[in-house]
Amino acid sequence: MRLTEVFLQIANLGAEWVMWLLVALSFVSVAIMIERALFYKARSVDAESLGNQLTTGLRSKNLEQVARILRGSQALECVVLSAGLSEINRGIHAVSEAMLSAKARERLRWEAYLSILGTLGANAPFIGLLGTVLGIIKASKDLAASGGSQNQSASAAVMTGVFEALVATAVGLFVAIPAVMAYNYFQRRVKARIGQTDSLAHLLLSLMKSDQPAAAPGRKPEPARSAATAPGMSPPVSAPSLAASSAAPPMPPPDLAPPMPPPEPSPFAPPRVQQVP
Repeated sequence: MRLTEVFLQIANLGAEWVMWLLVALSFVSVAIMIERALFYKARSVDAESLGNQLTTGLRSKNLEQVARILRGSQALECVVLSAGLSEINRGIHAVSEAMLSAKARERLRWEAYLSILGTLGANAPFIGLLGTVLGIIKASKDLAASGGSQNQSASAAVMTGVFEALVATAVGLFVAIPAVMAYNYFQRRVKARIGQTDSLAHLLLSLMKSDQPAAAPGRKPEPARSAATAPGMSPPVSAPSLAASSAAPPMPPPDLAPPMPPPEPSPFAPPRVQQVP
């Protein structure tokens, strides 16, 4: 059996099985839309109110209240902020890394099944077009089997096959259009929530930085003075230094150079004349 005959036998099945496949895919698409809509609705939150509560709690040093508010919600913003707040004792860098890790982990959950909607929206029209091509092939074979007769019943049967083939394309578009619309809507919603999460995360970091005293620009912080080193007083000498000074031997006086002898008179110098009083 030639390969062409094998494909002709598959084409003789017509477009009906393709339409059943599109119906099944439409149910999958609708199920994903409902599941994602319920998922996002259960995790909705008022970002502005949450930001105000976060600011109030951190400025009043009431971390327990802020942590309790964040743990009481499964929203993306609350999960990310809760991960950062749990590392607040380890510094700003640890808080930032914890929030980035939580956001990457939660993003996978928020974008789950959206790729299926995108795939259905992109390929459902081609599946419908496949059904149309198969239906036209079957109709052409029926027309050839009728021998090109002018019988009205044979022509009606052929036209019925063509109409059924065109229905497959329409069903493919019917499945693809809602899937594409839902995919774009959910993607936009995920991006908006991630933007709100980033805004609240930066707010948390800014509140943590505001609690740290900053030195004046161009000046180094002065070391803290104790009570014994007040202005005008010399710093106290510690006991080890006193012991070291007392135990040190006295320094010997510097060696004195011997006196220089008087210069000898030169034989060429004139004799001195003694004056008689």
